Amino acid sequence: MRVPVRSLVVLTASVPALAAMPAVPALAAPAFQMPFPCGQTWSGQTRSDHSPANAVDFNRTNDVGDAVTAAASGTVSRVENLGSTSYGLWIEIDHGGTYKTRYAHLSGEFVTVGQSVAAGQQIGTVGTSGGSTGPHLHFEERYNGAAVKIKFNGSQIAYWGSRNYTSKNKCVGRSGTVNTAGVSLAVRSGPHTGDAKIGSVPDGGTVFVTCYKRGTSVAGTYGTSDIWDRSGSGYVADSYLYTGSDDPIAPAC
Repeated sequence: MRVPVRSLVVLTASVPALAAMPAVPALAAPAFQMPFPCGQTWSGQTRSDHSPANAVDFNRTNDVGDAVTAAASGTVSRVENLGSTSYGLWIEIDHGGTYKTRYAHLSGEFVTVGQSVAAGQQIGTVGTSGGSTGPHLHFEERYNGAAVKIKFNGSQIAYWGSRNYTSKNKCVGRSGTVNTAGVSLAVRSGPHTGDAKIGSVPDGGTVFVTCYKRGTSVAGTYGTSDIWDRSGSGYVADSYLYTGSDDPIAPAC
């Protein structure tokens, strides 16, 4: 049977136009902060021949072992070691909405893939690993797979050249200084010498302690102690950490 023409008109008119569908709004960028504890001042350098060009290199005096912190809350998506090439030891954090940050040339890594981190939480330490010619932190903010020009507190940093910036990031935990007479201090997955090593802190490096556990007794620079201090997702032996106190400086985990 043939369908009357008027029926075809009714059917066609009932189909909504695709062009009228509302667009899905893009997620706003996270409120990125400097990747260092609150109040610290660092020199940030950008240059057009950098790889990638929108990255920034941060320096300050005697910065090897200084704490590197998450620029915003998120989930650790990569913890890598490229040896003496490229980024060397580096970490990537996924902040959602295709926004990510990268932290490269580290001397120590304190986090594991899949771990949730808060803004200001220590994730590692400044170093000179990979294809670096001197200690510094290589930092990137990325969107949709590409490095973009960096913003802190919603304001873009200077391109191109050097400028000093003071961190308004959070300070998570209380700081201690590693004293091992030259060797690096292991960061372990738990409070025992037999637990897996997940990173290290150089002698003179900074650790921000969020809590502590008791475990294996360790004879160190500051006596023998079974206290292990947590930073990021790892633990360091308190007997090698100068905190100004013989007692724990943070609550129990």
